[in-house]
Amino acid sequence: MSPRVARAAVWAMLPTEIALLVCGVAGVRIPGAVFVGAEALVSTVLALEAVTLWRLYAQRRRAGAGHRNAVLNAVRDALHTLVPAAARRVVAHEVRALYSLGLWVLRRRHQVPEGALAVAYTGPQTAMMYGLLFVSVIETAVPALLIRRPLVHATLLVVDVYGLVLVLALHASCVVRPHVVGSDGSLRIRYGALFDLWVPAAAIAAARVERRYPDGRLLQLHTDGVLDLAVGSQTTVTVELTKPVEFVRPLGAKGFARTLRFHADHPCETVTALTQVRPDPPSCVARCHCGAHPGRHRTRGCAGDETLGDAVSSSL
Repeated sequence: MSPRVARAAVWAMLPTEIALLVCGVAGVRIPGAVFVGAEALVSTVLALEAVTLWRLYAQRRRAGAGHRNAVLNAVRDALHTLVPAAARRVVAHEVRALYSLGLWVLRRRHQVPEGALAVAYTGPQTAMMYGLLFVSVIETAVPALLIRRPLVHATLLVVDVYGLVLVLALHASCVVRPHVVGSDGSLRIRYGALFDLWVPAAAIAAARVERRYPDGRLLQLHTDGVLDLAVGSQTTVTVELTKPVEFVRPLGAKGFARTLRFHADHPCETVTALTQVRPDPPSCVARCHCGAHPGRHRTRGCAGDETLGDAVSSSL
């Protein structure tokens, strides 16, 4: 059986199972013939997937792999065959976000080396995220007053609580995964668990404070090679590169960027850290346009750079 047939069988089965589940939760009586037919479909699909898994296992064994490695590789190949890459990445993002929620509770940061500068960027979105969390709490509580069916209410409660956890995990992932300026002048820009790009120091030509308000999505690549990573529809730091760098979008698509624009709660501090290890560190003062002494950036930042959410970020 070809991988396309196996994938088509899985995605044909899922809508049927979801429809039956919704009907059962809603109290709709399902005719016996429909139920038997649906279960026969599920059994057939499971048999087809078992055949696919066995063939992948046999291929690994013929290639000389041991039993344990052949099983693990067959399962991995089956997941890659049956589950689209975008779906796998969505699940991975959720797992990383939930892990970040645990780090947030423990007041830790994710992969910020000693001597590096952690650059917070959650300021413009903090109020919005907590507002969304409040609305989600209301949405969770209201069905308890309106829906009388215990099974329906329990199902919606589980879905709503999971949604609440994901909203909180998204914000937590942004707090514990800040941008990072390494002690060697390298740069790592992130957005929670969704985006991660590392730029070596040798690839950075210049950095400056530049506040912009781009339109569009969180991540946007322009035709001239400029990549915008906006938070709250704004960016504050522009980094020009000596050569294009490859990045990966949240759902797996790849691209190349020659200039990076991203948001930092304290942009002058970020620019200073990026330029102080370069051959001509005093140039960062002109590029910051803040008039502050370079030695103060690590402790104060620029006047006016304080944004809502700094207390949350700095407390971790």
